[in-house]
Amino acid sequence: MVKVAAVQMCSGVDPQKNADAMERLVRKAAAAGATYVQTPEMTGALQRNRPALKAVLADEAGDVIVARAAALARELGIFVHVGSTAIARGDEKMANRGFLFGPDGQRICVYDKIHMFDVDLDNGESWRESAAYEPGSCARVADLPFGRLGFAICYDVRFPQIFRTEAMAGAEILTVPAAFTRQTGEAHWEILLRARAIENGAFLIAAAQGGVHEDGRETYGHSMIIDPWGRILAEAGGAGEAVLLADIDIADVQAARAKIPNLKNSRDFTLDRVTSTGRAEA
Repeated sequence: MVKVAAVQMCSGVDPQKNADAMERLVRKAAAAGATYVQTPEMTGALQRNRPALKAVLADEAGDVIVARAAALARELGIFVHVGSTAIARGDEKMANRGFLFGPDGQRICVYDKIHMFDVDLDNGESWRESAAYEPGSCARVADLPFGRLGFAICYDVRFPQIFRTEAMAGAEILTVPAAFTRQTGEAHWEILLRARAIENGAFLIAAAQGGVHEDGRETYGHSMIIDPWGRILAEAGGAGEAVLLADIDIADVQAARAKIPNLKNSRDFTLDRVTSTGRAEA
C-alpha cells in the first residue's frame, strides 16, 4: 500500500512563479503522507507565444523546475514526478519532457512526449505542437519500490499502444500528466483515462492543468487517480489548484488482471484486406 498524489495547477508564463506554486503543492501532498507526487504537463510554463517561451527556457542543467523538483524529492524523501516542462534543446526545437526524481534527489528517468498535438478543432481552435517541439521516440517504465511506473504525456493517451506496451513490460501504474484543452477534455478526458486503466488492469494517475491561463488558453482540469477496475478514486474540479490523494495497493493490479487476463490472452495476428469480389489482398 502506498499513498500517491496528483497535483493540479494553473501554470502561468513565469517559470519561477510556477516553481513556487509547484513547491507549495508538493509540500502539501508530502505533508499528507504522499510517497509519490505527480505534477501536470508543462508545469514550468504555459505560453502560446513561442518566442516568449523560448526566451525564458533553459536546458536541463539550468532549468528551475528540474532543480526545484530534485531538491524537494531529496528534502522530503519522496518521489517527485514532474509531468513535463519545456526544455531547451540547443536547436530550433524544444523538448516536452517529464522527469522522475527519487528520494535521494537523483534523476531516475526522463520521458519526452511522443505524440505531438497537431489538431484543428471546432470554433477555430488549432494547435501545432510539432512546430515547436521535437517528439520523443522511446516509451519508458521505471521500477520503484512500490511498483513499476509507465510514462506518457497528455495527447499520448489517445494512442493505446504505448500503454499496452508498458503494461506488457510489467507496468502497474500508468501516468498521464496533461494540459488537456477544455473542448477535448469535456468530450473525452474521463473516458480515455478510464479506458487505459481498464484495458491494462493498471492504476492510472493523471495530474492536469486546470483553468484560464495567463496566455489565454483554458485547460480542462479534472485531475484523476483511477484504479485497475476503472473506478475513480479521486478527482479534482475543472479549474484551480488541487492536491489529490489516494492509497493504492499493487495487489489490486494482480487481482484485476487475474479476473480479466487480457494481457495474458493477447495474441499476435495478421491482417488481410478483402475486396468486394471476396479476394484477399496482402
